[in-house]
Amino acid sequence: MQTRVNIQATEPAAFKAMFGLEGYLHTTKLSAIQLHLIKIRASQINGCAYCIDMHTKEALKDGETQQRIFLLNAWNETTLFTHEEKVLLAVTEEITLIHKDGLTDATYAEAKALFDENFIAQLIMAIVAINGWNRIAKSTQLQVQ
Repeated sequence: MQTRVNIQATEPAAFKAMFGLEGYLHTTKLSAIQLHLIKIRASQINGCAYCIDMHTKEALKDGETQQRIFLLNAWNETTLFTHEEKVLLAVTEEITLIHKDGLTDATYAEAKALFDENFIAQLIMAIVAINGWNRIAKSTQLQVQ
């Protein structure tokens, strides 16, 4: 792969803004494990090896199990994830795959039954953030170290 623009070095203000969003996410009601699940699942969908590598390592450090990470791609076929996590993951998938039907009314209704509006807004922002990071990493061909 050829070397591409280093946005962090070339446009540090852009990275500062993205890191600001990351900082905000750590002040939300989303737990560390919930954030990891969102980040890993969106990164899997987007095929971002750099982000999958980073966020699985972080998840393991924060106490996530290898088994749940291994099965995250098939979360809907296992009982290892709670109902709340499954709704979180459904929202993540539908927003990440926005070109399909987007966040459906059915999935939104499930989220609204479990979470308050602040949590839903925070969830959406977490999904937006990781999708942005995935696009930066893929576009600039960041490599796993």
